[in-house]
Amino acid sequence: MGMPKDGGVIDTMLGFPHPDMKQLYRFITRQTKDAESREDFEFPVEYMFKDVPEKALTGTADPIGVTVREMDIWGIEKGLIGIGDPSGAGVDAMKRYPDRFIPSSNADPNEGMAGINRLVREFETHGVRAVGVFPAGTFPQVSINDKKMYPIYAKCVELGIPIFCCAGIPGPRLKAACQHVELIDEVMFDFPDLIFVTRHGCEPWTDLAVKLMLKWPGLHYSTSAFAPKYYPSNIIDYANSRGADKIIYAGYFPMGLSLERIMTEMQHVGFEDDVWPKFLRTNALRVLGLE
Repeated sequence: MGMPKDGGVIDTMLGFPHPDMKQLYRFITRQTKDAESREDFEFPVEYMFKDVPEKALTGTADPIGVTVREMDIWGIEKGLIGIGDPSGAGVDAMKRYPDRFIPSSNADPNEGMAGINRLVREFETHGVRAVGVFPAGTFPQVSINDKKMYPIYAKCVELGIPIFCCAGIPGPRLKAACQHVELIDEVMFDFPDLIFVTRHGCEPWTDLAVKLMLKWPGLHYSTSAFAPKYYPSNIIDYANSRGADKIIYAGYFPMGLSLERIMTEMQHVGFEDDVWPKFLRTNALRVLGLE
């Protein structure tokens, strides 16, 4: 059968075109040191992508409408979006299209209890269903297993929501040690009830990620920031064997990949027929508590 054609996809990493990309990503470039990242790039990882959709969409009159139209074209029923953007796009999107978007909070462990209190407010006010964290992008950097992260993990368990955490070598030219996949093992040991979803590939430690997913029931893997033709073969093999319930679709629009490219290449990914609906939809709904 291959990839289903009837839509209903849940995208666990979706965004909106931003009017000022350099301002949006200043939280990354403030700690990079190479001149290309700091001066030339609008998108800190554009050296990794042939085309950056957001660059062509900057200045659009209705960024939320742009994303919704792309969702309609490519069969995306709902998208997980951040609501912490200073532009207010996430909150506005939830007001305009509450049936199309799932709100997520963004956490920074350097904020301490102020950040935890903000998370609780966003949970109570906007009904956030997940928390995102980018360890390499924190400033100063905070490792996945650093005890500064623990209040965030504890609050996620208390609220019954998952954390989506970048793991593996970061795309921006930042130090990588804080995102070593090995660090997840300690977190899952200390928080066995936590639902932890990795973002951005876990490379070059995907074999280790598979081992840890076998070990820890709450650990999952999402495909964010990867074009489907570059999905790691061992992740596909794992999904087709023992990991059908652990691998979750995530895109990267408009940051680095178009939905057209993702969905066109997706048709050639070698998932077994019974894996597709779990990968594209039901795993995300379960993890987000939306079954």
